Amino acid sequence: MSESSLRVVWVYPDLLSTYGDRGNALVVERRARQRHLNVTRIDVRSDQAVPTSGDIYLIGGGEDRPQRLAAERLRADSGLIRAAENGAIIFGVCAGFQIMGHEFVNDLGEREPGLGLLDVWTTRGEGARCVGDVLADVDPRLGLPQLTGFENHQGVTHLGQGVQPFATVTVGRGNGTGDGTEGAWRDTVFGTYLHGPVLARNPAVADMLIKLALDVNALPPADTTWYDALRAERIAATTRPA
Repeated sequence: MSESSLRVVWVYPDLLSTYGDRGNALVVERRARQRHLNVTRIDVRSDQAVPTSGDIYLIGGGEDRPQRLAAERLRADSGLIRAAENGAIIFGVCAGFQIMGHEFVNDLGEREPGLGLLDVWTTRGEGARCVGDVLADVDPRLGLPQLTGFENHQGVTHLGQGVQPFATVTVGRGNGTGDGTEGAWRDTVFGTYLHGPVLARNPAVADMLIKLALDVNALPPADTTWYDALRAERIAATTRPA
C-alpha cells in the first residue's frame, strides 16, 4: 500500500487537546505507517485556516471557553464543513463531538451554534458530572470490538433522527441521557465522549477511519501488542469489583 497517501488533519491543538487527545492523531499516523502508507499530518492552530483537502480530521476535547472559541472560529472558517461536504472522515471527541452538533451550552451559559455536521444537540446536565471509565458495545454495522475509554463531561447530548449511536454503554454514562447511548455517527462523521486517548485504547477504530479514507475493505495486518496490553489492562480495571 506504499503508493497510497493519507492526509491527517489535527484541528486546533491549541484549544482542543484535553486528556492527551493529540494522541489520536499520533495513533492514526502510526497505524498508517505500519501499513507503509505515506502520511502527512497537518496540525492546524486556531489562527490558521482549516484545509479542505484532508482525508481524516481529528478534533479533541477542551474546556468551556476554548470550546466556544473553537466553535466560533470553525463557523467563520467553514473549512471543516466544506471538507465534510467533500466526504472527508471526521472524528470528534467530547467538546469536538458537541461542536459537530447543532448547538451546545457555552461557558457563558448561552446556547452556542455548532457546525451541524451531526444531528445532535447538547444541553447541560443538572446532576453529577459523567466521570469515569466506560465500556460500550459499538454499533454492529461498524464491525468493531468493545469500546473502552474515559469520560469527563457535564453535557447531555441528544440524538436526532439523522444519526445513530456510535455505541451502547455497559459501564459508564455515555451521552448522559440515561438511554445508554454513547456518541453518534452518520456516514463518515463520528463523535464520542471518550478520552484515553480513545484511539490508543481502540486501534480498530483508527483502522476503520483509515479504511474509510482509502475506500478499502481491509488493511494489511499490523502489530497490536502494545494496544492489546493497554486494552486488556483498562477493561480489567473497569470491570473489576470495587
